[in-house]
Amino acid sequence: MSVLVIAEHDNASIKGATLNTVTAAAACGGDVHVLVAGHNAGAAAQAAAQIAGVSKVIHADAAGLEHGLAENVAAQVLAIASNYSHIVFPATAGGKNVAPRVAAKLDVAQISDITKVVSADTFERPIYAGNAIATVQSADAVKVITVRTTGFDAAAATGGSAAVETAAAAADAGKSSYVGSEIAKSDRPELTAAKIIVSGGRALGSKEKFDEVITPLADKLGAAIGASRAAVDAGYAPNDLQVGQTGKIVAPQLYIAAGISGAIQHLAGMKDSKVIVAINKDPEAPIFSVADYGLEADLFTAVPELVKAL
Repeated sequence: MSVLVIAEHDNASIKGATLNTVTAAAACGGDVHVLVAGHNAGAAAQAAAQIAGVSKVIHADAAGLEHGLAENVAAQVLAIASNYSHIVFPATAGGKNVAPRVAAKLDVAQISDITKVVSADTFERPIYAGNAIATVQSADAVKVITVRTTGFDAAAATGGSAAVETAAAAADAGKSSYVGSEIAKSDRPELTAAKIIVSGGRALGSKEKFDEVITPLADKLGAAIGASRAAVDAGYAPNDLQVGQTGKIVAPQLYIAAGISGAIQHLAGMKDSKVIVAINKDPEAPIFSVADYGLEADLFTAVPELVKAL
C-alpha cells in the first residue's frame, strides 16, 4: 500500500504545505510517494526528494503543467492513481481545486480537510466551523483526501534521499489556459506560513486607523498582518488578509487579535494558534474564550503602548 502526495510548488521549490501533507500521508501507513507536476521543475523534484519520510518522487514535466491548471494536474494524477491506496492533497486553493476532479473521475467520495489520521481508513475532520469533530470512515478502494495543514507538524525538509522517477506527462486537456497573475509583493511573511500574526477587526473603524495601529506592531514583531471578515468587508484590509472559515486557516506560534470580537467564523480560522492574545474593550467578547492572554482595554491606547514597550 502506497500513499501519493500531490506537491505544492513553484517549479523551483516545494511549498511548506507539502511538508505538513507528507506527515499526514505517513500516518496513513505504507510508502510515501510525492508527485511533482510542473514545467522545468527539476529543482522542485530534487527538493521533494530531500523531505524526510518520502521514499519516491515522481516528476512529470510539461508546459501544460507549469501553472498548476486543475484539469491538467488532475489528468496527471489520474494517470498514476491506480498504484495508490490514498491520494493526498494539501487543503490549499490549489489542492481544493484539483482533488474534487480526481475524486469524481475515480467515483469515490472525497474526504476533506482532515486534522487527524486515526487509521488507514478512518480520519477526523472539523465540521460546524470547527465546533464539532466528525470521525469519517471510508470503504472506498482509493481515498482522496485533503489535509488541513495546521493539523499536522511539518516533515523535515532535509534528511531524505528519495529516488526521483520521471513519468510521462499527461496531454494538455485544453480546457483552460493561463493568462497571467497579479501577485501582491510583500516583505512580510506569508499569512499561512507566519510564526506571528497581528490581526485587526472592525473596531479599528477605518483603513487609515487599521494601517496606523496594526502595521507598527507587526513591524516590531516581524509578523504577518491578518484581518477579520468584518474588517475586510468594510474595506479596512484586502481580501487576501482575511483569517477565518471563509478566509485563511492559520496556526502561528503567536496570534494577536486587536479589536476582534471573535465571531465563530473567525475563531474557526485561528483557534489552533499556540498562543492567542486578545485586546478588546468588551469583556463579553467571545475572543476571550479562546485567548491565552486577554487585555480588556481600548486598542487605540493599548496597541501603541505595546509598540513602545517592545
